[in-house]
Amino acid sequence: MRHSETNDNLLKPCHTKTRPKSTAQPVHLKATYTCPMHPEVRQEGPGRCPKCGMDLEPLIANDNEDHELKKMTRRFKAALIFTIPLVVIAMGDLLPGQPISRILSPNWRMYLELLLATPVCLWSGWPFYVLAISSIKNKSLNMFTLIGLGVSVAYIYSLVAALIPGIFPDTFLNTNGHVAAYFEAAGVIVTLILLGQVLELKARSSTNAAIKELLGLQPNEARLVLKDGNEKDISLQDVKIGDLLRVRPGEKVPVDGEVVEGKSFVDESMISGEPIPVEKNSKDKVVGATINETGSFVMVAQKIGADTLLSRIIHMVAEAQRSRAPIQKMVDRVSSIFVPLVILTAIATFIIWSLWGPEPRLAYGLINAVAVLIIACPCALGLATPMSIMVATGRGATFGVLFKNAEAIELMRKLSILVSDKTGTLTEGKPKLTKIYAPFDVDEEKLLLYAASLEKSSEHPLAKAIVNAAFERSFKMLDAKNFLSHTGKGVSARIDGHEVALGNLALMAAFSVNPQSLEKDADSLRKEGATVIFIAIDKKVAGLLAVADPIKESSKEAIKTLQQAGLKVVMVTGDNKVTALAVGKILGIDEVVAEVLPEEKVKIIKKYQGEGQVVAMAGDGINDAPALAQADVGIAMGTGTDVAMESAGLTLIKGDLRGIVRARLLSMATIRNIRQNLFFAFIYNGFGVPIAAGVLYPALGVLLSPMIAALAMSLSSVSVVGNALRLKKSKIE
Repeated sequence: MRHSETNDNLLKPCHTKTRPKSTAQPVHLKATYTCPMHPEVRQEGPGRCPKCGMDLEPLIANDNEDHELKKMTRRFKAALIFTIPLVVIAMGDLLPGQPISRILSPNWRMYLELLLATPVCLWSGWPFYVLAISSIKNKSLNMFTLIGLGVSVAYIYSLVAALIPGIFPDTFLNTNGHVAAYFEAAGVIVTLILLGQVLELKARSSTNAAIKELLGLQPNEARLVLKDGNEKDISLQDVKIGDLLRVRPGEKVPVDGEVVEGKSFVDESMISGEPIPVEKNSKDKVVGATINETGSFVMVAQKIGADTLLSRIIHMVAEAQRSRAPIQKMVDRVSSIFVPLVILTAIATFIIWSLWGPEPRLAYGLINAVAVLIIACPCALGLATPMSIMVATGRGATFGVLFKNAEAIELMRKLSILVSDKTGTLTEGKPKLTKIYAPFDVDEEKLLLYAASLEKSSEHPLAKAIVNAAFERSFKMLDAKNFLSHTGKGVSARIDGHEVALGNLALMAAFSVNPQSLEKDADSLRKEGATVIFIAIDKKVAGLLAVADPIKESSKEAIKTLQQAGLKVVMVTGDNKVTALAVGKILGIDEVVAEVLPEEKVKIIKKYQGEGQVVAMAGDGINDAPALAQADVGIAMGTGTDVAMESAGLTLIKGDLRGIVRARLLSMATIRNIRQNLFFAFIYNGFGVPIAAGVLYPALGVLLSPMIAALAMSLSSVSVVGNALRLKKSKIE
């Protein structure tokens, strides 16, 4: 073991300053904006997507307020306020005694519906019209085309029915001699679609939180060492390559570089995922945003701005997050065929009835065309996917699986490879004393007591595991006299009248201790992935202590179950090869790749994706964020970092990999449910559109009035919602 030593000639008295968390976007990251639906669209500065008309959002997230979410939420709240009484008035007569008709006359009722529906359809729904027109202009028909068309037709038809009812034939008059209006249909469609937009915008904002968290890791300032030996704090943006920078205890390393003076332990879990801080001496490399734990050192800046490892991680996460294909694209592809087909059907209906229909031909043509468009309203189609996703998300949360987006649910069923980090994912992520081997005169308890009494004076991370084990057994520490730290070897002191040495083979040799009798046992422990520490008492080897990161109890069962389901399991870790292979053997993992950096994890995932595999990445650390974002499905441990969870599409709350099996089963059930919903959404159109167009009129004299069309549309929505709710009771084992 190596322990930190301070150099009095180098270090000057200093105090760690509390610095504000960095939230500003680095100057090297250009303000590039992209479309959430069409990631290939990019431009400098904000604007609208030329394909769909949606507001562009920053490629690299910032801390600015999400104005689009705020505006859409305001429109939704306004729509809800007007739509609730609108539906009550329109549908109130379905209650016994027809209470609405007793209070309001037909004319006042229709005018009141017009008054309530107008702000919903004209103000709240205005963005949909803009997006619909944009999609038509750019010949990129999508859901917004359907929404804009359905709402506008339903509202305009109802407006005409309210203000100019005389143009309609008598066959469309109700028993009170009035033409039926469908303001409530238009209002409900706008409100439901706005709700979906708000939920989507919140999900996108949550995704961007990963980038914001990464940006927050970088420090605001660096301490520059001047040529005359004085020091001053400067902005991180003013750091230049070749500058000498001092890093004090508790501070973050400002940029990537190399230690030139001093020594310390640095927490590099951000890049390695390993919980044990790494000792840094002269000529050792240090990485920006890692945390200096003990000691002070001077470093030379070698990489700044966009070249630092943190900046590259941020860029990789942003790029990977934008390379997704949402499940909604399937609906949009269907819509691109469905929309023009419905429009052509409505036009053909109007022409045919206007030329060959009974008198009044024009009125019949108009009404039947309206019926075609109303029954083809996109309400059920718009609900088909989000309703299933919402129910599945809630169901998953009940057994500890949090889906972040629809894409993760869609892809989980297609997984062929699971790439998993080791520390904190397959293991607990906390070093523990796992073995005390005392084959000679000194028993295990005394061996641990001596070791802990010696290590209590050490700041080494492995020492903490030994001391914690002693505290758990309520040991009272002994005094350690003449304590010495032997750099790169271990520690020694006089305890309870005995000379005790604790460390590696080099320390044993320095104390003329022959540990040969225990080397075979030490090798066995190393093969199990443990770090072996020898303890000698009065220059005689007394035993061994093994410190390791325990494997989670659920990991072996989870991996076996996943393999039985047909998945290949690959462990990719920054840990050393011996430990990684040992863990891989214990768990029965198919392939082990060790000693890799975050960039290399991304390359490994890209390699599998290039082979046509659907890849999931499971991890818990900041270092896993780029790989989690690059994978088809990123799976984060709820026991890990916020950055990992924000970068992933799926979070296992308890960090139990068995949740992946349940997530796959839920994914299969959800996609099956979505397909059923789409069937319900289209079956009404499949039968209703031809009937609305009048195909049954020549033989049976049957026409489908807009009122029946609206009812069919409502039934399709009810069918979709009811079917989606079945997911709550689906069997997931």
